[in-house]
Amino acid sequence: MLNECMEALNLKSDGIYFDGTFGGAGHSYEILKRTAPNGRLVATDLDDYAIKRGTERLSEFDGRFTVIKDNFKNFDVIKEKLNINGFDGILLDLGVSSFQLDDRERGFSYMSKEEKLDMRMNRDQKLSAETVVNEYSESELIKLLFEYGEEKFAKNIVKNIIVRRKEKRIETCGELVEIIENSIPKKFQKEGHPAKKTFQAIRIEVNGELLELEETVVKMGRALNKNGRMAVLTFHSLEDRLVKNAFRYLECDCICDKSLPICVCDKRKEVNIITKHPITASEEELALNSRSKSAKLRIIEKI
Repeated sequence: MLNECMEALNLKSDGIYFDGTFGGAGHSYEILKRTAPNGRLVATDLDDYAIKRGTERLSEFDGRFTVIKDNFKNFDVIKEKLNINGFDGILLDLGVSSFQLDDRERGFSYMSKEEKLDMRMNRDQKLSAETVVNEYSESELIKLLFEYGEEKFAKNIVKNIIVRRKEKRIETCGELVEIIENSIPKKFQKEGHPAKKTFQAIRIEVNGELLELEETVVKMGRALNKNGRMAVLTFHSLEDRLVKNAFRYLECDCICDKSLPICVCDKRKEVNIITKHPITASEEELALNSRSKSAKLRIIEKI
């Protein structure tokens, strides 16, 4: 949904933009190309390989961008360090990037077999998928799969994980996939890969993807310049719900209890929601990229 994201930002040649999920630099490249000659970009990522690869891709725009190894949730600190008063556009493309999924050595994909369970976007951190699978308690794992994966067979899967890890540590993606496939009745394995929800849940936990997301989106919305836009692309319902809540809060003109005769909260409308319903992938994009099936794009504009 590259074009949709670029159109959402309403790009201008002298604007300053923030790409919180640098990844393969696809969005960053387009922002810089479309804001030539004076547009400026700040981008963040936790993945050293992504930063190296993406920075090389942006070499033709040298002097117009800054890439920082950090979590986009540290947005206010980054903004202050760079002495930036406000942004004309902010983009978040949440979740794992395609090149991370395709890099089997990273252990993100349930299509991997012998690769180590990893799933760390930041390879400097200690917590990995292997740690979660082998060291979280039974109750912690069940809660994780229910809440982050919305997996209705969470109890069966976790029960079999506990049995297997008593015999030996579960170390590879293939071992975990085998456990999951043996835990879900065959008649429920027809729609999509049976390991998809479990891998999603573990990945979210390892990378803390939902922690402080709603609060960060609110902060980012408030850091927009007048008429600046924020676009957020999500790939599952949990992310989308948090983003939608943040946007609604920013648009809200009062949060007082309705029983009060007058407003005492001082909360005023800060943005207009451009997308009353999220933008989804076109039929053309779906044919080219099956991963875009669950994508939802939401946009706000600062007033």
